[in-house]
Amino acid sequence: QLVESGGGLVQPGGSLRLSCASSGSISSIYAMGWYRQGPGKQREWVAIMTSDGKANYKDSVKGRFTIVRDNAKNTVFLQMNSLKPEDTAVYYCHADWGALDAWGQGTLVTVSS
Repeated sequence: QLVESGGGLVQPGGSLRLSCASSGSISSIYAMGWYRQGPGKQREWVAIMTSDGKANYKDSVKGRFTIVRDNAKNTVFLQMNSLKPEDTAVYYCHADWGALDAWGQGTLVTVSS
């Protein structure tokens, strides 16, 4: 089970840190990532970190977002800085074991003045 938290309302240029807590160990999960779905849009990937520590980011968030995987806490974080109105979306945590995957329930991020 994946549970996200940390969403909310923030002004443009502000920061938020999202958390995704797993009920089980994440050390064996091949990839953990964050996806988002904006109003009227399809779900898209934002950031992914594999078990070897390699991270990849959507071009539009590079340099602003950072994904952190804490295996000791079974938690994945998404630090979001310099937020823009176009970052407004429901953000979902995703775990990929290869043959299986799981999604969190989502947390809403609204960037507005």
